[in-house]
Amino acid sequence: MPTTRSKTPSLKTAQLPQVQEPRNTGMALDLDLIAGLQANTSAIERRAATLPGRRSVKKDYQAAWMLRALTMIDLTTLSGDDTAGRVRRLCAKAANPVRADLLAAMKMPSVTVGAVCVYHDMIETAVNALDGTGIPVAAVSTGFPAGLSPFKLRLAEIRESVSAGAREIDIVISRRHALTGNWTALYDEMCAFREACGDAHVKAILATGELGTLRNVARASWVCMMAGADFIKTSTGKEPVNATLPVSLVMTRAIRGYHELTGHRVGYKPAGGISKAKDAVTYLTLIKDELGDRWLRPDLFRFGASSLLGDIERQLEHHVTGHYSAGYRHAIG
Repeated sequence: MPTTRSKTPSLKTAQLPQVQEPRNTGMALDLDLIAGLQANTSAIERRAATLPGRRSVKKDYQAAWMLRALTMIDLTTLSGDDTAGRVRRLCAKAANPVRADLLAAMKMPSVTVGAVCVYHDMIETAVNALDGTGIPVAAVSTGFPAGLSPFKLRLAEIRESVSAGAREIDIVISRRHALTGNWTALYDEMCAFREACGDAHVKAILATGELGTLRNVARASWVCMMAGADFIKTSTGKEPVNATLPVSLVMTRAIRGYHELTGHRVGYKPAGGISKAKDAVTYLTLIKDELGDRWLRPDLFRFGASSLLGDIERQLEHHVTGHYSAGYRHAIG
C-alpha cells in the first residue's frame, strides 16, 4: 500500500489545542426514523475488513498518528481490587504518558491522555491526583457494568459522582429495552440520565456485544443521541465481545446521520479489546474516513483502554531508537 501523507497529523500537531464542542441538546424521539433504520451485516463486515489495510503510514507520520491516539485515551482502571495507590500511579502516568527523553527526541512538548476513568469510590483520589493537569475524571455509573440496579439508585449514583468531581459520566443503558424494541423506554431512561449529569458530559454505553444485531446497535445509537448523549460508547469492557470494526462502522455512520439531521456533533468511544498501537491507527482511519478530521480530537473521540498506552509508548521508543523494548519497561501504573 502507498504511504498516505495528505492531511495526516504531523508530530507538531499530534496534540492540538483543547476545544470543546457545544453539547448535544437532543431532539424529540422519532419512532418512524428509528423503525426505518436497517443494517446490511454482510456489506458492513466487508467494508470493515478493508480498514486495516487501507492506509499505511510510516516514520514520523506513523508516530504522529500514535501520539494523536494517545491524547484520546480514557486511561482506565475498573477492577475490584483498585486501591488509592494504584489510581494515583495511573493519574501520574496520565499526566506524563510518554518518557521525557522520547518526547525530546521527537521535539515534542509534553502530552497528556484524554481522561482518567474510575469507579465512584476513586473519584476523589483521582481528582486530587490530577489537580492542575487539566485532565478530567470520568466515572462509570448507573450500576456499571450490568445496569440492573434500581432506577432511583442509578440516578442517585450519577449525582453523587458529579458532586464528587467527575466531569464525565459513563452510563450503561438497559439492554432489555433495545432487545425488546422498547425505544420509548430507552429514550426516557437516557433523558433522565442526561438530566442527572447536569454540566458533566454523558457517555452512553450500549454494550453492543449484548444487543444481538447491528440493526439494534444502529437504533440504540440514534435513540441515545436523540435523548442528549454527548458520546456513544461501544462497551463496558466486561462483555465477551467488546469494540469491533463492524460495530464502530455502524455507530459512526449513526453519528454522521445525526449530525446531518440536527447539526450536533456527538462523540464516539470504542472500548474493550483495543490494546495495540496498530489497532488504534486503524480506528483513527475509520474516524477520519467516516466522520472527518474534526472528530480526531479528544472532545469527540476517545479510546476506552489501559494497555493501549503501554504499546504506543513502546512503538514510539522503536521510532526513536530503532529497537523494541520489553513491555514491562512501559508500565501503566
